[in-house]
Formats: sequence, C-alpha cells, structure tokens
Amino acid sequence: MRWKLVFAGICGIGAAMSAHAYPQRPEGLTTNQITVSEPAKALVDRLDLERYKATIKGLTQFGDRRQGTDRNRKAVDWIESQLKSYGCTNTERLKYNYVPPPPRDPGAVRPNSTTTQQPPTAAGGGRPRGKRNATGVNSDPNAQPNLELRALNSQASAPGPREEVYCTKIGTTHPDEMYIISGHMDGIGWGEAANDDGSGTALVMELARVLSSPDVRTERSIRFILWNNEETGLNGSRAYVEQRKDLQGKEDPPGSGHFPEPKWLGMITHDMMMFDHGMPRADGSMSKEQRPEADVNIEFQANAKLASEAQALAWMFERSNEKYASDYPASVGSHMTNTDSSSFMDVVPSLSLRENERGTQIGSGWDPQWHQPTDVYTTYSDADFRLGLNAAQTTLGAVAELAGAKVQK
Repeated sequence: MRWKLVFAGICGIGAAMSAHAYPQRPEGLTTNQITVSEPAKALVDRLDLERYKATIKGLTQFGDRRQGTDRNRKAVDWIESQLKSYGCTNTERLKYNYVPPPPRDPGAVRPNSTTTQQPPTAAGGGRPRGKRNATGVNSDPNAQPNLELRALNSQASAPGPREEVYCTKIGTTHPDEMYIISGHMDGIGWGEAANDDGSGTALVMELARVLSSPDVRTERSIRFILWNNEETGLNGSRAYVEQRKDLQGKEDPPGSGHFPEPKWLGMITHDMMMFDHGMPRADGSMSKEQRPEADVNIEFQANAKLASEAQALAWMFERSNEKYASDYPASVGSHMTNTDSSSFMDVVPSLSLRENERGTQIGSGWDPQWHQPTDVYTTYSDADFRLGLNAAQTTLGAVAELAGAKVQK
C-alpha cells in the first residue's frame, strides 16, 4: 500500500497546516465510505457543464483578450458585470502600469513574438518526457483563417495602465483570513484563448457564482481574482503581491471589522483546464480524442519556501477530487512552473490546477493549441469541457471545506 501526505489541521489555518501519513484509499472503496462534507457536496452539485461552457463562450467574444488592447479592457468590464450579476457585488480593481522590457540584445525578441519556448529547468519545471514538438507563440495574423476573428485580434498591445478585477466572499467568523481562487483572463496567439485561459477564468467565475448565492455562508473569506498580463511574465499577479502583501490582516479603519486584505491562507490558480489527449505520436500528430488516462493535475513547487505546506494542501485537494469530482481523478506533482501561483509561492501555500503537467507535458507539445490560432471554442469536445468542470468540482469541494462553507435551509 502506498502512503501519502494529507492536509491536516484544516481548521487551524496557516501555521497549523501540517502533514501526516495516511494510507491510500483501498481499491473499490466508494465515495460513500469516505468523509464527505454535506455542505461541500451540495455546493459542488450546483456546478453545471452547460453553464461552464457558456461562460467560456462568453469570454471568446473578446478574441484572445491580449493585454494592452481594447478587447482586453472590454473583457475585464464583462467579467466584472458577470461577477456582480452572481451576487459578488463588492468588486474592486487592482491597477498597475506595464511597460515591456527592452530586448536583452539585438537578436532578442519581445514577449508574444514568434519564438520557440525553452523547456523549463529541472529545478522549476521538471525534465520533459516523450517526443517534443516545438511549441511557440503564433504572431502571424494570417495563420488565423477566420477573418472576423483575425480582425477582432488585430489591435496591437500598447504599454501603459492595466487593470484586473476581483470580488470577495466575506467570512462570517474569520473575515480577516482568506483563500485566493484565481485564473488569468488574458491570452495570445490570434485565437480565442478558449483554453488558455478562458477555461480557468470561467472556472473561477463559476465558483464565484456558486459561493455568492445568498444562502451560502463561509466562516473564512474567499477572493475570486482574474489576473491580467500573465502572458507577459505573470505581471498582474506580481503587481498584486507587491501592492497588497503588507496589507494582510490589517483592519481598516481600526475597530470597523473591515479587512481590505485578509491574511492569505492559500492561493490556487487555474490555467489551461481542458485538453488532455496524450503526448504527440512519433510523427508529431495528436489524437483527436481525449486520452483514457485524462486527469486533473494538482501542482505545488518543490523548491518554494513553503513547499511542505503547499504539498499538504495539494494532497487535501487530491482527496477533495476523490470525494467530489464526477468523472476524472487527480494527480499531484511537484513542478508548478510559469503560472500565477509562482508569484505567491514563497509567502503563502500555493497550487496550480491544470490539464497536464506544466513542465514535463505541456512544455513537450502535449497541447498543440497552446498560444495558437486553433485555441478556439469549437476545437473542444464535451469531454474536454467536462475535464475542466471536474477541476472546478475539485477546487470547490476543497475550498468549501477549508473556508467552512454552510448552506442555509
């Protein structure tokens, strides 16, 4: 029997997070035989595949939502209006300025230009496995055959002010502590950024919808945030950490019971949730069908300062997947690279959920839509969308337990 680490001390947040051993659930043990939180299950049951698909489809009306464009700004406005319509009405915007760095040398390329992306280092992303396909960023508008979409994506990015939107479910007994649930709303490649990262953005928005229902209470706060500028180097999430890290847990004004930035207990981001069709074949082609082994990847970073706490949190999410996900299992990995959780990983236990291992699989060509014109809504099947929904079930079940969710009757 294999032994794993499991998240312990769920109610003793932050420093109380610790790891202990427990045996793997034996083969044949049903969900009814493991401890299921009835409030968490009730909330997970409110997730719906068609709603999830509709939210992704809604995001695609703004094309690739590339940062520094009007379509990006319109998408931020749309996301905010949707959050408000769900009842998450205390929306706010983080503002920052973005100026692309100059090239390092005459032969260097600026972000978002056509260049093969280098495989992650062993310390950060793990060693690639299997046949590697060159994976780059498409910057050729003519590669997009849909003329309407080509025109929609035609405005180039300009440096300057940026905004990203968030809203917060306020905890009833511990409003000064919170979990951060996130994805990035910007994309590149001259497609619709349906998977990268419409799938993660829609997941966060669906969780905001469910948890913002008037009959739902949580003991601790939960923040739903959609990062901007992820594709330029995690600039939106880095700006958030820079501006708000030192505000954690401070009551403002004193005695008001209002905490603009509750203490961070955990940060979970969602980035590329849907395409798990396996590695490229020997000739470089890909299966059109989802692989039988498709799963939800839960990643922490092994060389983060809070790696042990993040690992314990990852196993807690794995158990949540066993309890609440309807179709797909989860696997835990230790190479959380090139994702917005990286901005937080040394100051709070941080995870990334995605379709494949970021370093060893996506970086090896397992998703041919990555930053390409083919990342459009019609590329994906219901099985692909359902994989993303299972990630939503996993996160919602875990966060409902961690935050002490209750459903009032």
